[in-house]
Amino acid sequence: MGVGISNWRLARAVAQCGQLGVVSGTGLDNLLIRRLEDGDPGGHMREAMAAFPIQSAVDSLQRRLASRPHRPGGPYSVLPLYKLGSGASRQQASMLAAFVEVWLAKQGHGGQVGINLLTKIQPPTLPTLYGAMLAGVDYVLMGAGIPREIPAALERLALHEPAEVRLDVAGASSDKAYRVSFDPHEHWEHPSAPLRCPRFVPIVASTLLASVLVRKTTGRIDGLVIESPSAGGHSAAPRGELRLDANGEPIYGERDVVDLNKIRELGVPFWLAGGTGNPRALQAARASGAAGVQVGTLFAYCEESGMDDELKHSVLSYAARGEVRVRTDVRASPTGYPFKLVEWPDDPSAGKDRRRVCDIGYLREAYVTPAGTVGFRCAAEPVDVYVKKGGAREDTVGRRCLCNGLMATAGHPQRRRNEIEPPLLTSGDDLVRIGEFLAGRDRYRAADVVDYLLGTSAPAA
Repeated sequence: MGVGISNWRLARAVAQCGQLGVVSGTGLDNLLIRRLEDGDPGGHMREAMAAFPIQSAVDSLQRRLASRPHRPGGPYSVLPLYKLGSGASRQQASMLAAFVEVWLAKQGHGGQVGINLLTKIQPPTLPTLYGAMLAGVDYVLMGAGIPREIPAALERLALHEPAEVRLDVAGASSDKAYRVSFDPHEHWEHPSAPLRCPRFVPIVASTLLASVLVRKTTGRIDGLVIESPSAGGHSAAPRGELRLDANGEPIYGERDVVDLNKIRELGVPFWLAGGTGNPRALQAARASGAAGVQVGTLFAYCEESGMDDELKHSVLSYAARGEVRVRTDVRASPTGYPFKLVEWPDDPSAGKDRRRVCDIGYLREAYVTPAGTVGFRCAAEPVDVYVKKGGAREDTVGRRCLCNGLMATAGHPQRRRNEIEPPLLTSGDDLVRIGEFLAGRDRYRAADVVDYLLGTSAPAA
């Protein structure tokens, strides 16, 4: 769900309907900064911050904001880029932001709330998880990688014990392992009673990965989300040699179809994702043995989602007429994963040549520098900077800054030198068929989506 689209309001609305509401955990710390600098309408951020048990972290963030007053219409503050061994204040911003999002999502109901993280974004993972756990998060979902170390880390964090995960470093020798560590005791002397350990559900796109995670992970796997290439955001690349169709999109084949018979044999609940945003898909999923489905696209355009309202309704108006396209771009993401992009006639980013800036840096790649230290680079940063860091110039072609673009899609575009960051919109393939659900409407709520999927009511014009 990108950055801030599946926000606390949306997750809470879904949980109130008796389903699992999930907040996106990507970019929450910088998103919190921007919400505060926009004035925190309704005071929700500060209400949640007041409930955070480590008030020294709140004080630290407030001092940072006070030292750099935000001018309305001016550029937002940005947090320091994560690096190997980032200090306590940087980790606390991630902890606090995750707590705020989950705490708000859990207010006013007895439903369940989860958080979704990308495995490939490694440095903020542990403080983000800890902050979410302090707020009582019920589920952790992680895809875009192999999160084998997360269940054990969750168990340690629940006891307020130090945890660590492997950091993938390009150019590292096979006998050298880099780790990202997090110790709760660095942030408060007397932690609370042990926390409840959330259930862990990896998001996978292959039968083999599902089997490896369930059978070889240290710790408990509580279920699986089986994602197809039609889902929004990042997708797994096709197995084997990359082949492109006439539109330059990757061609998926039989090798990319997950064997649900083998998934059932693993003995854990599973949910299907990608192209599942209709009641027929839910019924088919249940008939296959799935516990249900994970739906993103329909919820992304509901009233409670964090997508910029003007952008949301612009896309919906064209989608209702069948005038949108969802393209799988193999070059857009600096990670190298295929990435879904929405194209429609009023796309404000169309034809714009964005000046390359990397000032958020979640998707940067860690690499070994000539001096033997760990540095970070991004194929979407300024080309000469990337090449100077040892990156290949050809790897920069077609890359787009997802961090800044997705933040703009959530209604918080950065402003620099009289230019405003253009949005970058991702959705699943279900977007091109959303007219069936809309049935003449131009807006709807999360509860309407739940009712539609469960067949408890039909969409009305």
